[in-house]
Amino acid sequence: MPTVTRRLAEWAAALRYEDLPATVVTECKRFLLDSVGCALGGLRQHDCRIALEVLDEIAAPGPATVLGTGRRLDPVSASLANALLIRVMDYNDIYWQQDPSHPSDLIPAALAMAERQGLDGRELIVGIALAYEIEQRLCEVSFPGIREVGWHHATLTAVAAPLVAGRLLGLNAEQIQHAVGISASRHCTPGSVTAGKLTMMKNTVDPMATQSGVLAALLAEKGYTGPEHVLDGKEGFAHVIHTEWKWPILTDGLGESWRILQCGMKSFPTEALTHAPISATLDLVHAHDLAPDDIKEIRIRSLARAADILADPTKYDPRTKETADHSLPYCIAAAVVDRKVTPAQFEPDRIMDDTIRAQLAKVKVTADPEIEAAFPALQKVVVTIETNDGSEHTARLDFPKGDPRNPMSDNELEVKFDALAAPICSPERLTTMKDALHGADSVKSVTDLMAALVADNLAGA
Repeated sequence: MPTVTRRLAEWAAALRYEDLPATVVTECKRFLLDSVGCALGGLRQHDCRIALEVLDEIAAPGPATVLGTGRRLDPVSASLANALLIRVMDYNDIYWQQDPSHPSDLIPAALAMAERQGLDGRELIVGIALAYEIEQRLCEVSFPGIREVGWHHATLTAVAAPLVAGRLLGLNAEQIQHAVGISASRHCTPGSVTAGKLTMMKNTVDPMATQSGVLAALLAEKGYTGPEHVLDGKEGFAHVIHTEWKWPILTDGLGESWRILQCGMKSFPTEALTHAPISATLDLVHAHDLAPDDIKEIRIRSLARAADILADPTKYDPRTKETADHSLPYCIAAAVVDRKVTPAQFEPDRIMDDTIRAQLAKVKVTADPEIEAAFPALQKVVVTIETNDGSEHTARLDFPKGDPRNPMSDNELEVKFDALAAPICSPERLTTMKDALHGADSVKSVTDLMAALVADNLAGA
């Protein structure tokens, strides 16, 4: 029997644009638009400035473009830069089954390889569809998820990224299989990056896994080899990560159903499990015109993992963006005070604002067994706000805005793009960018597409 990496490699090598349904092509372009918007917002973030300064020192000139800047770097460096730009604000897409992931973290692997190979927009769309298909299936295959036994989902990204990079390089199935073995055997990420007090690495481990996949594919192109049994063989994932692995989920029905149609977008620049509580809180605040001083307590019934990840003691005293956007008490406090949760709520002055911080202790988060039983099919939450006059107001949600069952409209997606890109782009350039992205599948050269995505006011970054 062939290994699971071989079966994935054979499917990836054979995938063609003509195999993709029109609905999949449309979603690929929508997620590309969303990701580029996130990247343009990312250019203004301190994390990315540091990383780009380091790449100034160590990266080589090359064929791959850094989003928004026009800088041309080697594909390995460009894939890291672009993935970090997309990921840094925690505003890109989300898929959560047994494990969570952000499949758009892999789009930069497709971009870098498409530019290196001089490919057109149709090939880029193939790379995006492949990225989502494999990354999302990897989130479904481990019971419980690898996050539940202490590993971060970047471990899975390091498996998916070489499949994307290898396919766009035009590697054969054997070469792609080697690329998976190379990347997956050297990039396993502990869950500590999203536990307790968070650092810049929270948003960097997935970009580094994407970079790993690009490097692995380039090595495999030249004949470098990697273990074929890295997932399901001796001392592979199934042996050393102690969960139940249901490998057929990775390969059954490939090309028949498309996982990208089940992926969600983010309406808030925060950890995914904060979205339903934020939405419910905002509904209550607006419906009952509640001011911060009106509120005695905010009780949130949610998943056990939400209480564990998002409401441990460190999350009641966030002092960095990375901790604040993974702090359910902070996100709820900001929603109560500012009546919105946008990137502006994660600027340093807002994180330390006295009025927001005065609300943190009011937020009580408890795990609800009934809600746990409904996950991941539903991301249920119950929010009750008790006011100082003794009144109680309750809201229940099964899934947040941006979930495929409650999707962002094209107009909402463009509003998000404009808000992220406007500080560094003129209105005319915003229109040019969106037109180019809407027509991404028709461009003759991905390099031409990247040239259309250069900001015209980088002084604002």
